[in-house]
Amino acid sequence: MLKRLFRLIVKELQVTAGDKKARLMLLVPVLLQIVIFPWAATLEVKNSTIAVYNQDGGPASIEILQRLTHTPAFERIIAVHSDGALQDSIDSQQALLALRLPADLSRNLQAGRPATVQILIDGRHSNSGQIASGYVSQILQATRSEHGVRPTSIVNIRNLFNQNLNFKWHIVPSLVAIITTIGCLTVTALSVAREREEGTFDQLLVSPLTPGYIMAGKAIPGVLVALGQAGLIVLAAIFGYGLPFTGSILTLLMAIIFYGLALAGIGLFISSISANQQQAFLGVFSFMAPAVLLSGFVSPIENMPTVFQWIAWMNPLSYFIPLAKGLFLKGFGFADAWPFLWPMLVIATCTLSISLSLFRRHIA
Repeated sequence: MLKRLFRLIVKELQVTAGDKKARLMLLVPVLLQIVIFPWAATLEVKNSTIAVYNQDGGPASIEILQRLTHTPAFERIIAVHSDGALQDSIDSQQALLALRLPADLSRNLQAGRPATVQILIDGRHSNSGQIASGYVSQILQATRSEHGVRPTSIVNIRNLFNQNLNFKWHIVPSLVAIITTIGCLTVTALSVAREREEGTFDQLLVSPLTPGYIMAGKAIPGVLVALGQAGLIVLAAIFGYGLPFTGSILTLLMAIIFYGLALAGIGLFISSISANQQQAFLGVFSFMAPAVLLSGFVSPIENMPTVFQWIAWMNPLSYFIPLAKGLFLKGFGFADAWPFLWPMLVIATCTLSISLSLFRRHIA
């Protein structure tokens, strides 16, 4: 029986590898996303425009302008000469931020008195605006300190696990989960649907293999694809983007296998309820979009409404993304990874059991 199972697995891999479109579908998106995603999907603010209404003209305001000029976040500084023009620069989206330097800025700083500076943020780009305003606030704070104006309290900030706040260190480990999801789901979701569409499903049912073995033969190729794609991304992360891998390789392999089994169960469920490959494709993309949004990749799960938090805890991406980051940046071992591993194993058990039940129902 194991020999027949092995032949079924080889047959599934040969069908996938023998189809030129399938090969391109599994390889090209991986390569494109590895190259493009870390550079395009970034929350860093660079080459933005800031409008400045300088009513002061003294040494402090000149120093602030020079610091802004040498900040990578701001490629262009627009000088305006009225409050209306300052407001208009935001309204017309000419500038991401607008800075108003009061007439008594230099005088107050030279006298050691606090000086108030107004920052206007374009709320239509709230996230980028808040980040850019943080850069401006650092410049203003440095200027105040150099003129002897000390803050009432001093906050010492240390960035753990990513000291330079390199955004690629946040994006690339998450790609291990996101790209692997697409490949594994596609292979498994198309498997039964392809057999049914090509008319070979009935031949498979009359073979000596039991439904459980047939399901295993459909699931294992997806897990192998997940291992291959994840391995490629991990190598690109380490040698291409310079990310440190501080965790356990064996734990990473176990995590990919558990995650691949969970995805295989979801893919086979989609395949079992799809009449053809087109429906299976639609099912995969219908799962992907909410799964990524509810994984914590875009925004923290804790910020979501309670109902969506419950749904997120049933999402395998919610466990694999923080686990991948922990393995890269936090030095996770098996004990650290176990709280993320066992939920994926539970999800895999549930989804594979449901898929097997549906598969047996089709046989009956």
